[in-house]
Order: sequence, then structure tokens, then C-alpha cells
Amino acid sequence: MSTYNKPFVIAEIGCNHMGQMEIARDLIRTAAHFCKADAVKFQKRCNRELLTPEQYNAPHPNPVNSYGDTYGAHREFLEFTADQHRQLKEWCDEAGIEYSTSVWDLTSAKEIAPLNPRFIKIPSACNNHFTMLQWLCDNYGGEIQLSLGMTTHAEEEQIVDLFVKNGRNKDLVLYDCTSGYPVPYEDICLMELKRLKEKFGDTVKQIGFSGHHIGHAVDIAAYTLGAEVIERHYTLDRTWKGTDHAASLEPEDFRLLVKNLNDTHKALSYKSCEILPIEQVQRDKLKYRGK
Repeated sequence: MSTYNKPFVIAEIGCNHMGQMEIARDLIRTAAHFCKADAVKFQKRCNRELLTPEQYNAPHPNPVNSYGDTYGAHREFLEFTADQHRQLKEWCDEAGIEYSTSVWDLTSAKEIAPLNPRFIKIPSACNNHFTMLQWLCDNYGGEIQLSLGMTTHAEEEQIVDLFVKNGRNKDLVLYDCTSGYPVPYEDICLMELKRLKEKFGDTVKQIGFSGHHIGHAVDIAAYTLGAEVIERHYTLDRTWKGTDHAASLEPEDFRLLVKNLNDTHKALSYKSCEILPIEQVQRDKLKYRGK
């Protein structure tokens, strides 16, 4: 019997749909049927609320990846409405995969919560938006997953304390995360998983890992270190226009990630007896019988 829970693998689409519902549907179906992921995750932002007027009207910092004349126009181009998210959830239900989204602001949280997804994600960028966290504790009954990139230890404690005070800590999943796109291996810092498990493992529901690196060997290590939920950015083509594609896995690699994690889950167990049946056959043939 394995001492590890089966890994729950999330294909983070984010904005890799490039503002097109048809691409989003293809991403959902491919994640479900080919990659065998457990969930897909999008993003929801109210850009006028999230950005200052100066940020909204400024040019994109990397014009080659921009879908608009300003950063605000770029973000609006990539944004789906609440009704479109309802359609995305219906497509997920049809494909047999969990739908979720990251909410970046209070308006987005209020738009997504009525869809009743199994979980809602809080990205590292706004995990200190305590007004939004409190609203979700009060008004959303599902699981709340939260990334801890660019977050101090003191801020981590504040976040967890809020959920404890609201009696929602057993609905909270914390992610070890380094915020960068992509993240070099020396900055992944996997041993943070051990620290989070030791500090919050008995308090929250689960500890997860959100990776922005290249490849998927690190995710296997993260799972063996105790990350029960693995989240990776996912795209149909890493050469597409946009900032997240380069740090994303294409379908073949995502499929391999899921397979390798599931194979690792099968392998992470103790022997059920001193000599396994598969070994007994070899023992009978090969074991030294001399005196």
C-alpha cells in the first residue's frame, strides 16, 4: 500500500488561449483526453480594478508579446467574461476534467465563485489581498489554493492565520512556488516544500508545488518531497505569442509528466512482505544455495 496520495495534476492554461475560445476548448480537450490531467486552470482579472491608470495606459514592457497598444488593452484582449468562463466550465464537465481559475481581484472572485468550481486559485501576486481572501472564506465553500511565490514567512503566517480564524484552514492548499518565467533550477528551492510541510502540514489541507521551470524531472522530486498537488503551465505550442508559453509544457511533455507522476506513485511503497512474489520466482532460480 502506497504511503503517498495519488498526485493531482493541474494543467494551467492561464492566458495561453490567446483570447480565443476555440483554442481554449482545444486546450481543455487535449488536457483531458491526451494528457490525462486532473484539472485545467484559467485566469480571471478585472483589469481596471487591478491596474492603476498609469499601468493600464502604459505600453506593454515586451511589445513583441502584446495583443494591444497599451498594457491594459493587451490584458483586456486576453480576458474572458464570466459567461465565457461558464462555457469553459461546461466544456470541462463534458471532457471529464475539473475546471478552475485564478482570481486576481475581488470583482473576479465574485464572478467566479457562483460557478461553484471545486477549487479557486489565488496567485502569488495577490495572496496578500486579505479583503478578497476574507470574502472567499465567507462566500465560497470550495477549496482555496494559494501560491506562496514572492512571499515572506511573516506573510505566510498572516495568510494561514486568516484561514484558521475563519475555520477554513482545512480547505486551504498552499503551493511552494518561485515567481519567475522560466525559473532556473537553482532558484526552484525544492526544500521549501519540507519547510512548508513541517510548518503548516498539520494545519492546512495539502501542500502543493507550482513550477515555472523547464522540463518535468523536478516535479517528480517535488511529489516525493510531499507535494500532493502539482501545477504546471501548459500550451499547445511553446512558440506562440505571449509571455507564458516559453515556461509551459506542450501536450506530449504534459502527458509524460502525468504518466511519470502516476508511475512514481505506484513505486512509492514499502514491500508487503520480505520476498515479493515477483522475487520468489527469481529466488527459486538464482539464489545461492551453497554452504
